[in-house]
Amino acid sequence: MKNNNNWFVYLLECNDGSYYCGTSNNVYKRIEKHNKGTASKYTRGRLPVKLVYRCECGTKSEALKRECQIKKMSRTEKQSLVNMFFSVNLQW
Repeated sequence: MKNNNNWFVYLLECNDGSYYCGTSNNVYKRIEKHNKGTASKYTRGRLPVKLVYRCECGTKSEALKRECQIKKMSRTEKQSLVNMFFSVNLQW
């Protein structure tokens, strides 16, 4: 998953059911950091987290723009995004 030219936006579901959105060029390494409590203050108190959505965006700038779009979504809209992601990626 690591390729410095490819950036991703990801959505985590926290232990309390809330969502956390972020960007990374290595999603799985970033999730490991979240679950160790070293990635963000928000997720530190809501462990463990699990990946429920990811989208390859290409550049860091594109990933940050998509992150902003997702953060503005309602919880219902985020849930629809997650459901759509899983319906397309059934192998997960």
